[in-house]
This record gives sequence, structure tokens and C-alpha cells, in this order.
Amino acid sequence: MKFCPNCRAAYDDAANVCGQCGGQLIYIQPQPVSNPADHTAEFNPADISDNKVLAMVPYLLGWMGIIIALLAAGTSPYTAFHVKQALKIQITAVLAAIVGGLIPVIGWIAAAVYAIISFVITLISFVGVCRGEAFEPVIIRNFKFLK
Repeated sequence: MKFCPNCRAAYDDAANVCGQCGGQLIYIQPQPVSNPADHTAEFNPADISDNKVLAMVPYLLGWMGIIIALLAAGTSPYTAFHVKQALKIQITAVLAAIVGGLIPVIGWIAAAVYAIISFVITLISFVGVCRGEAFEPVIIRNFKFLK
């Protein structure tokens, strides 16, 4: 796509002169849109393929899976990334349960809703590991602990 640097009008690639101001059009290469929550490119493909099953364990077994993956992961950055994400999910679920227990009725409902949401986030993260991806899940990516 070509643009006029003077009036910022957009034109097809075949156009050479701006129809509004008569200025020379320039071609601007579109930049690929990157997702800041997707960290897949940061990991070695060999690490991903070698440790994919171990990265699934924290999502499948919860707290026990986090401990198992921490002990068995060794120096795998890919597994460590998924352990952190699963730990964030577990911590926020515990906090939601505690807050839900302290506030009658509304807190119980909110805790139940978050339990369902955290289950869905866990499933989505598990599917991401099956695909060999490393992304921060939707709701917990805004929490800056365990960076």
C-alpha cells in the first residue's frame, strides 16, 4: 500500500501521485503484528520437542504437577515457563477461593465463576503446550508476579 507523506492518504500500489495534494506517494512495508504474550520464538525448538510432555504436567496435575515439573525439568526454559504460568493460575485460584470464603454469597459466586475461568485457562494452556506454543494465558498475563 502506498501513502502520501503530506496528507497521509492511502492509495493502491499502482498509484504514483496523490489525488488530493499532488505529492509523490511512498510505499510503506506493512509490519507483522506480533503478540507480546506469545513467547514461543524465545525457546529452542529442540527444547520444546524434548520437554513438551513435562510442560503438560503442571496443567494436568495442579500443585503436584508443578512440583514434579520443577524437580524433573532440569535446565529447560520451556518447562520453566509453563511451570510459572501454571503457578500463576494456581495462586490466583487459591486467592479467589480465600476471598470468596470471606465474603458471603457474592464472594461464593465470584469464587465459583473464577474456578470455572481458571479451569478453562488451564485447558487452553494445555492445548498450547500440545501445539508447542508458549503464551501467557489471557487473564493471568496482567499479573506481574513470577515474571
